[in-house]
Amino acid sequence: MAEREQGTEQSTPRRLERAREQGQVPRSRDLGAAAVLFSSALALKVFGPYSGGQLRGMLSSSLALPPGQSLDETRAIATIGTAAAHALLASAPLWGACLLAALAAPLAVGGWNFTLQALAPDLNRLNPIAGFGRMFSARGAVELLKAFLKFLLIAAVGAAILWHRAPELAALGSAAPETALARAGSLIGDAFLLLAGAVFVIAAADVPWQLWQHARRLRMTRTEVREEMKETEGAPETKGRIRSIQRELARRRMMAEVPKADVVVVNPTHYAVALCYVEQRMRAPVVVAKGLDLVAGRIREVAAEHRVPVFEAPPLARALYRHVEIGTEIPAALYVAVAQVLTYLAQLRQAVRFGQAAPPVPTLELDAALGTGAGA
Repeated sequence: MAEREQGTEQSTPRRLERAREQGQVPRSRDLGAAAVLFSSALALKVFGPYSGGQLRGMLSSSLALPPGQSLDETRAIATIGTAAAHALLASAPLWGACLLAALAAPLAVGGWNFTLQALAPDLNRLNPIAGFGRMFSARGAVELLKAFLKFLLIAAVGAAILWHRAPELAALGSAAPETALARAGSLIGDAFLLLAGAVFVIAAADVPWQLWQHARRLRMTRTEVREEMKETEGAPETKGRIRSIQRELARRRMMAEVPKADVVVVNPTHYAVALCYVEQRMRAPVVVAKGLDLVAGRIREVAAEHRVPVFEAPPLARALYRHVEIGTEIPAALYVAVAQVLTYLAQLRQAVRFGQAAPPVPTLELDAALGTGAGA
């Protein structure tokens, strides 16, 4: 089967998530190898004397066993158990450091990823034609070049170590056995650290390459991006229908609040804004509904049905509609004008109740920055 067509668009979060579920995450084998080698070298350098002492104790106790006791089955099993315990203690720093490094290295690139999809059988992997294609592809050539450069770097570091430490290696033959062993262990540890450092240099160059390769493999075509947007967000027609329903539901909820309003400020046909103010619970009047043209007409109808006062004030209606969202308090710049309206309505109710003359309609004091603007 032909490889997936390379796209030109960056991968979407959904594409990256699906790739991760399939086990496709960026990985650098060189980083894992460098981490394990360096941690092993560091463990040998730091815990070498301890491990050497455990191994020497194991060897001494094993060689000190008398011949007669070595033929005793019970004694032999106990000796083997003791030797195994010494060997475990001797190697504990080494395998512990390797385990921690092997677990920590993936966190740096790609993170841990547990999935069974990568283990699913795929017969395409057994296709020899596809295999030869991968071997002689540009990616295969790059991997071959990387392997050759790694060999050259490690060989150069190894040769430099041997050249620099040649006199010390030659002097080991004339030293006492214990001194020679200690010195040889120190030389091996230093060489191991330097070689691990060389592998880290390789990993430092490989990690960006693997990240770039991973991002390149997961690039998407524009068609794929559009199809994914349809899957996650829906077709434009469906989204438009959903938005229409949402607007209708919001309009219904808004109309249900109009009967609770204290006044509806209008302009007189194009704008309508319903205000509610409960002195004990609100710091300032709140806009509970607003609308333009047809919606404004419906607000006025609902207000008339529930005997909510309607006050005609074009500049105030425009300012409230433009600067205050539904469910929020009016700005301080409109406090005085709205207070004048509410006070006038209270005086009007009082006059009607006691059969007095209606109070004069107030001339609203409106902030010029909010009260001016085009509109009917």
